[in-house]
Amino acid sequence: MSEHEFLQGYDPSAYERPSVAVDLVLMSVIDGAPAALLVRREDHPHLGRWALPGGFVAIDESLDDAARRLLADKARMKDAYVEQLYTFGAVNRDPRTRIISVAYFALLPSPDFAAALKAEPELALAELIVPWRGEVGGPVEACSTDGETLPLAFDHADMLGLAMLRLRGKLDYSGVAFALLPERFTLRALQDVHEAILGTKLNKPAFRRRMLDRGWLEPTGERESGASFRPAELYRHRTGA
Repeated sequence: MSEHEFLQGYDPSAYERPSVAVDLVLMSVIDGAPAALLVRREDHPHLGRWALPGGFVAIDESLDDAARRLLADKARMKDAYVEQLYTFGAVNRDPRTRIISVAYFALLPSPDFAAALKAEPELALAELIVPWRGEVGGPVEACSTDGETLPLAFDHADMLGLAMLRLRGKLDYSGVAFALLPERFTLRALQDVHEAILGTKLNKPAFRRRMLDRGWLEPTGERESGASFRPAELYRHRTGA
């Protein structure tokens, strides 16, 4: 039998096929705490709960194409660079049917969310409460701006927890924190981002010495404006570092 003959006689219904979804973990640091973009569900299941922006992958599109489509349609953002974080495939993760979800991840400065929040009232940038220290891992909680706990749908608490775990693991050996900062920033702002992700205070002199010794930073020759005391020096992330 040739391959053409085999394919002509192949029965796709011979095996059960799960549905595939994409969920977007879009994170930032707001007021010294990690935050993520969430949307309130308007349909069952989990009506009224909060979820990551996401949806089903069409039969004729790739995972990356689905992520880009959902980024525009559900998160109201077009230019963010997202990459795959993890595939969540627990059998009972969705009460509707067997659904496998591929989580995509992006870190963005807080101003990048402004237009999305204005365009879609059901979106919210929620603070993440991480109940574990270091790199233990596990689900996290989400809170509104007034401190109210937001109930999360499906296994999205686990998705957010894995994103935080991945962030903490990469923070010390990569420049991932710079994605959360403007082009020019102070060392204080850089330390604030590290402390927000790690959930702990850092020694100021030791942190600054470590950052400068790594060659990641390039002085701009400028200082911050609007400071009531001696303005802090501004740096930028050294390209390729």
